Amino acid sequence: MVIKRRHFKQEHSLEERLTEEAKSLREEASVLPAGMEKEQLLKRTRQAETGAHMSE
Repeated sequence: MVIKRRHFKQEHSLEERLTEEAKSLREEASVLPAGMEKEQLLKRTRQAETGAHMSE
C-alpha cells in the first residue's frame, strides 16, 4: 500500500508568516502579567523574528 502525502501551496512567504506570528504573540504577551508564561511568549516572539530575518 502506498501512502500519499498531502501537498499544499503556501499563500504567504515564510517571512510573512513568521512576522505575523511574532506580532500575534507579542499582542498576546502584552495583556499577561509579568511571569513565566509571558516570558515564554516573548521568547517565541524573538525566535519568530529571528527566523524571519534569517530567511531573507
